[in-house]
Amino acid sequence: MVIPPKYAVSQVVETMKKKTSRHLRKKFRFLDKVYWDNAGIWSRGYFVSMVGVDEEVIRKYVEMPGK
Repeated sequence: MVIPPKYAVSQVVETMKKKTSRHLRKKFRFLDKVYWDNAGIWSRGYFVSMVGVDEEVIRKYVEMPGK
């Protein structure tokens, strides 16, 4: 994903998470029962790289969220 410099990365990620969460909950009603608290569907963090990163680094991030 390419984000123009005039937009803050954090705002774009927040908007993307909100909209996809809303869409998923609307499409799959059972998610309301699974994620009934404020924890939500998405994890708290996100990964951003301003320079190219190899697949191994991304794979480690996905396999060990929050570390």
